[in-house]
Amino acid sequence: MILGVEGTAWNASAAVYDPESDEVISLVSEPYTPAEGGIHPREASEHIASHIVDVIVGALDKASEEAGFDAREEIGAVAFSRGPGLGPCLRVTATAARATALRLDVPLVGVNHTVAHVEMGRWSSGFEDPVTLDSAGANTLVTTYRAGRYRVLGETLDTGVGNALDKFGRYAGLAHPGGPKLESLAEEGEYVELPYTVKGLDFSFSGVVSAAQEKYDDGVGLEDLAYSLQEHVFGALVEVSERALALTRKDALVVGGGVSRNERLRSMLEEMCEERGARFHAPEPRFLSDNGAMIAVAGWMAYEAGETIPVDESDVRPRWRPDEVGVSWRDDVAPRKKEPTLVQGAEATVGFKGRRFVKQRKPKGYRDERLDDRIRRRRTRREARALHDARGAGVPTPPVLDVDVREATLSMEGLGEDLSGDITTEEARRIGEYLARLHESGTAHGDPTTRNAVREKNSDERVFLVDFGLSYTTHHVEDFGMDLHVFRSAVRGTTENDDEILGAFDDGYDWERADDVRKRLREIEGRGRYQ
Repeated sequence: MILGVEGTAWNASAAVYDPESDEVISLVSEPYTPAEGGIHPREASEHIASHIVDVIVGALDKASEEAGFDAREEIGAVAFSRGPGLGPCLRVTATAARATALRLDVPLVGVNHTVAHVEMGRWSSGFEDPVTLDSAGANTLVTTYRAGRYRVLGETLDTGVGNALDKFGRYAGLAHPGGPKLESLAEEGEYVELPYTVKGLDFSFSGVVSAAQEKYDDGVGLEDLAYSLQEHVFGALVEVSERALALTRKDALVVGGGVSRNERLRSMLEEMCEERGARFHAPEPRFLSDNGAMIAVAGWMAYEAGETIPVDESDVRPRWRPDEVGVSWRDDVAPRKKEPTLVQGAEATVGFKGRRFVKQRKPKGYRDERLDDRIRRRRTRREARALHDARGAGVPTPPVLDVDVREATLSMEGLGEDLSGDITTEEARRIGEYLARLHESGTAHGDPTTRNAVREKNSDERVFLVDFGLSYTTHHVEDFGMDLHVFRSAVRGTTENDDEILGAFDDGYDWERADDVRKRLREIEGRGRYQ
């Protein structure tokens, strides 16, 4: 059996996983709720210190009752949340785990908290290779597995979704945590327009929260703002999840994190997956929020692979990213088959009519129809204009034959297959050239993934950039750096020779401000925004 100990921020929790029955046979938790405001690191660590021993003893006692013998005698390792999280909380948790391991004379397993959310989703669903949305307080990101690591396809540009909801809740006078209270208020709310931000596979929540606060000050009803805030924030989470499914060509999605307990979010994700023929799974609520069970399950997987650590090397890692973890307990999966044509992306379906193809942004049933109509028309109008402007800047794009903004439809000359999964170094170099030309002209693509670069039919030489629905006019290196970040994340998540591909892309990205953009890219990728 494996004892799992969790204490990254707000919850002192311990659980015992029994691999023989493949069940979590005990789970004991003591959550921390601040008297006012958000989570304070010192108070949270004091809470963990006050309760961590009791929850460990309680989990072992309950496991013994369930098993009918002293479970302490069957514990093979103690797994603990090594990071990411609040440093003071992690240190208290690690100290308790070390003491328990020494007392039981068993090894330690250091578990990445974010990876544990992923593995809990895989374990409880039975899905072999899903995309995972982790929607927690501080952690909000979308991951996929490839070549021995979990790759971050997209993440928050500022704050986690749970913290964003709690921030607005505090502003409106709601007790912490604000998310569940907003969920209840939203049931009586009506739609109010707020900002909606998606950048490739990344999302941002600070703008929509600030706008909601301003409208609250202007007298807009709290129920209406609760409803609208959820619709805009959750809409972005679901859209990015669908983009990740389309990019990786995977057919399953699982969720983790406390915000995933929200029924509206789960229903939106489930409807999106049903619309595109994908499977969806949300673990039972007690396994969604931070808990010892996910540490125990992930710890068992690592333990079986021999991933134990000596007590004197069990330092904590407050900013430990999931893509820094070697996942030795998983086998590489077979690559997904290419689609015969550009049939179904995240935003639109594409149908071929002779030598032309028709791209239609069909209504998304999971979104509020007013938000959906606004997004579809705006992006169609923007894409038609941007395709024309990009061609003027020397970027190959498909000629637009017809535009119907009301129906959110574009008719263009036919192309070949996209480059996701098997992009060549020469194609990567050309995309680097095209983005350089685009940026020099004062435009950010907004979503330059390998899915949005297409080979010309019956040609090995021409590559087109497509899907300019998220493009915008800018001259800021942050925006250009984000374009490079989106491309790099897509390559790392879908290709086998990513270093070679990215080296060729970098060779092609050559213009007057290229070095400044690369410098900003390093800043972007060094922020660890999931934390």
